[in-house]
Amino acid sequence: MSSRLRSHPTALEGLFVIERQSLQDERGTLTRLFCQQTLASVGWTGSIAQVNHTCTRHRGTVRGLHYQRPPHAEIKLVSCLRGEVWDVAVDLRPASPTFLRWHAQRLSAGNGQALLIPQGFAHGFQALSDDAELLYCHSEAYAPAAEAGLHPQDARLAIDWPLPVAGLSPRDARHAPIGQDFAGVPA
Repeated sequence: MSSRLRSHPTALEGLFVIERQSLQDERGTLTRLFCQQTLASVGWTGSIAQVNHTCTRHRGTVRGLHYQRPPHAEIKLVSCLRGEVWDVAVDLRPASPTFLRWHAQRLSAGNGQALLIPQGFAHGFQALSDDAELLYCHSEAYAPAAEAGLHPQDARLAIDWPLPVAGLSPRDARHAPIGQDFAGVPA
């Protein structure tokens, strides 16, 4: 990868931490947030179909765990613009040796890291600060009929949230526990 974007694999195949190198001088900074050509080597295919920005007002709030079913499965590049979050990706690929395992990454406005989440993963985060802002690049547009999710406190996942879980949306709180018959989501 270029010197401005470096990739670091995680224990979950296809999930990468992206490290950004900012250029700085007396005028300020310049940080490349996305480069399709560079990120292609770690799985970004196609173009950006949608960009979303969230602001989570209260520390401890959990958003997610969300994913889209095929044929609308998406790749996400998640970056923190303000504050700090505990960003979580869960492997839902049925043939994966890490099926239903999760990886968490601390993303902050100052650490220069992002998470590149491949198709076949659920995603969520916990705000570690008030007014945490995230920017998401999506490879696919939002498709309401393909929307799905997991309960962030599912015992089968046993995600180690750093703070007590707070602020779940009614939609996220309604997700049923993962049953033994859960077949995953093909990537």
